[in-house]
Amino acid sequence: MDDLSASETPEKTGIIRRLYHWTISWADRPGGNWALFAIAFAESSFFPIPPDVLLLALCFGARKKWAKYALIATAGSVLGGIAGWLIGWGLREPVALPLLGLFDSTGEVRGKIETWYEAYGFLGILIAAITPIPYKVFTIFSGMMSYSLPGLIVASIVGRGFRFFVVAGIVRLFGPTVRPFIEKHLEWCFLAFGILLVLGIVALKFLH
Repeated sequence: MDDLSASETPEKTGIIRRLYHWTISWADRPGGNWALFAIAFAESSFFPIPPDVLLLALCFGARKKWAKYALIATAGSVLGGIAGWLIGWGLREPVALPLLGLFDSTGEVRGKIETWYEAYGFLGILIAAITPIPYKVFTIFSGMMSYSLPGLIVASIVGRGFRFFVVAGIVRLFGPTVRPFIEKHLEWCFLAFGILLVLGIVALKFLH
């Protein structure tokens, strides 16, 4: 585990860098695995922040554990997707609709998602599992539409597994090269990641 460099004392680092170094420190703690699982679970059902940030940080802190971290993130995300489906299926009025309202206050997006399901079915969920499009919208709406839960589980395993193993694998293969670049331009990388999330949300409005 690398500590803060001599030029990056806590007083000289911004909140993003302090948060980044704090997150990496979880790689040497038993609680890091549980934190990754919990965030991956929550992100697939209600939480807005994706687990990729913690996954990257943990892999940077312990590159040899990349497959383990990817598997933990996948397991948490798959189970979270099931929870999202159950929320949509059994808690439509009190929970599902308010959550979806955070992304789609007019209901326009839900109509487009339904059209997408009818046109692409399993492939639609698989694409959502890989891309930055907020996955919780699809898992919750799948439950509201009574879409096949086994189909959702398979799509989650394939799609989320592919995404997390690619992210972790990149760190495993190119960590020594990628990490210095990310840490040098950390604020810009966070900004770019945030833009991807926003684009994922905006993309929902253009489903057809």
